[in-house]
Amino acid sequence: MYNFHVGQKVVCINDTFKHVSIDQGIRKGQIYTIRWVGPYTHYVDGEFIGVKLAEIHRGNDDGPEGYGAADMPYRAARFRPLLKDRLSALKNLLAPTPKGENPYVPEAPEEPKRKTPVRKKETV
Repeated sequence: MYNFHVGQKVVCINDTFKHVSIDQGIRKGQIYTIRWVGPYTHYVDGEFIGVKLAEIHRGNDDGPEGYGAADMPYRAARFRPLLKDRLSALKNLLAPTPKGENPYVPEAPEEPKRKTPVRKKETV
C-alpha cells in the first residue's frame, strides 16, 4: 500500500523501463513533488497506482513508440517517501519496556538442526 499524497516529496528508486527506448525523464536518487496520485488503467501495462510529478509534465504520448496517453503517470512503486530523519523510521521499532524487565526476544533453537562438519587439521 502506498501512502502518497499531493505535495509530498518522494525519491525515485527505479528509473529503468523495460522495452522502452525513449527517455522517461525520471532519474534514480532525484527528489520530486507529487501533484497527483490515484488509480490508473493503461491498455498495455494494466491497472496500477500512479503518481504525476510537479517537476515533470509528460505531455501527450503520441510519438512513434507512444501509447497515446495524455500526461501518463508513473507507477507509484518507482518512488518512496522522502524521510527527513532516517532514524525516525527505525525509532518506531523500539518498544518501551518496564524498568527491570528484559525486552521480548522470540524463542530460537539452541543448536542448529544440522551440524556443520568439522574439518580435520592437516599436517604438511
